[in-house]
Amino acid sequence: MKWHINLISCAIAAAAIPATFIFAQSRPADKDEPVANTFDANGVKIRYFVQGKGEPVVLIHGLHGSAESNWKMPGVMAALAKDHQVIALDLPGHGGSDKPEKESAYGAQMAEDVILLMDHLKITKAHVVGYSMGGMIVMKLLATHPDRITSAVVGGMGWMREGGALAKIWEELPPREGGRTPAACISQIGKLGITEEQLKAIKTPATVIVGSRDPVKKLYVDPMLTVRKDWPVVEIQDAGHLNCIMKKQFLEEIVSWVARQR
Repeated sequence: MKWHINLISCAIAAAAIPATFIFAQSRPADKDEPVANTFDANGVKIRYFVQGKGEPVVLIHGLHGSAESNWKMPGVMAALAKDHQVIALDLPGHGGSDKPEKESAYGAQMAEDVILLMDHLKITKAHVVGYSMGGMIVMKLLATHPDRITSAVVGGMGWMREGGALAKIWEELPPREGGRTPAACISQIGKLGITEEQLKAIKTPATVIVGSRDPVKKLYVDPMLTVRKDWPVVEIQDAGHLNCIMKKQFLEEIVSWVARQR
């Protein structure tokens, strides 16, 4: 199990370089490029991008990733921005945002940062899409701020039980040597877990998108389905945790889901 979690924790970091290279080389420039800005989240500078107009969609990247590597480079932002206002943030410890060493800046606070960003932009409700750690944040938002969420896409993730074995393993993972993500961020990931009662109580429309070869399926998605058999799960064929965000089907499923929630 620890081997699987180590794989998952480094997957987005490994994917970020090839994703950036591939899509930067092959994807034409958009006429409406994302506009970058920053805001203050309780003393932590958060960078975010906005593109397009319409009903808002908030994109939340994975561990060691960024708004650019997870959403801009693969074309997810541009595809959604044709009909929506798309907001993608760099979480604390990632991308162009501050990288504080204090544990209080991470864990459940990262879900609160999404709400602070929505408040900053005067957005009452939004669709939320997250991948990997971002999927954990989406689950936390569904449990704690259902009034702010129109619909949700949980990508590359499922249910992490609050206080469960998977949550505790994150606390025990050693820091990555030479890693750019603060150790405090990784150690607090387990704080994004939710209880079974919270999972059962979610009424917001939600779907799960996961690679057919992703170990997340067994670790997080299967346990979720024992509680929420009503949640649809879309498998991206021949995709693992590493390359799922680069698959065309992944982008198409996100755009299709958001379009159907109108």
